[in-house]
Amino acid sequence: MPLVEYRREGRTGHIVLNRPDKLNAISDEMSLALCDALYAFYDDEEAFVAILSGEGRAFCSGADVRQRQLRPKEELKKLGGPSAREGNIRHPFFKPPVAKPVIAAIHSYCYGVGLRIALYCDMVVASRDAKFQVTEIARGIDGTPFWMMLTQRGAGVFADDVCFTGRVWSAEEAQRANLITRLAENGEHLKVAQALADQVLANPPLAVRAIVEARRSDLEHIDAKAYAIRPRTLHLSEDFRESALAFVEKRKPVFKGR
Repeated sequence: MPLVEYRREGRTGHIVLNRPDKLNAISDEMSLALCDALYAFYDDEEAFVAILSGEGRAFCSGADVRQRQLRPKEELKKLGGPSAREGNIRHPFFKPPVAKPVIAAIHSYCYGVGLRIALYCDMVVASRDAKFQVTEIARGIDGTPFWMMLTQRGAGVFADDVCFTGRVWSAEEAQRANLITRLAENGEHLKVAQALADQVLANPPLAVRAIVEARRSDLEHIDAKAYAIRPRTLHLSEDFRESALAFVEKRKPVFKGR
């Protein structure tokens, strides 16, 4: 089975994260597969809007800690961070061949890179059981892009709260902070996302795409600024390594500020 599936139903494309045994944790291979699925949607001339969801018990639990964050230090240094050089999900969102809207349909965990994917999407539907976290804070790496994107969506001091504390927050809190478009009952996130997609589909596609282009252009500017000012070596710190090790060893980390 593919790590990310793409299929079309009517004029709606469905992009499904498909690593349920790992709660859809993003590996290098899965990141590449997600890029391919997004491009498949853009290339599908019969698809005008997409719904991006997760198979199984969660939308996305974040990055695959063992594969990405526990790379040898020399590899991390060479790559410039925990992610591989290929399969950067920023590219299909910020440089799409056709600016079609993508709706995130979220249930259960939406952590780390899963939250980044949701924030890149043009609209977000979340079920009441959805939980969000900027896990980069707890891992000891840079959370600046998250803070800036949350602030761009109007989160204000809420962005300060969740980025400084690294805490988990609920779908209801996300709704109050203007971070989601629709709140769905548990198990209804795909149904509500499709209803939202149908509303979008009722409009002329070119007018919708103009808004997608404007929104993503603004988001790309914010994202580029965040990357320009980010600390360059946090992924090489002792605290980053300790956090990843503690996670896989299921123990409390001991941080030393170095």
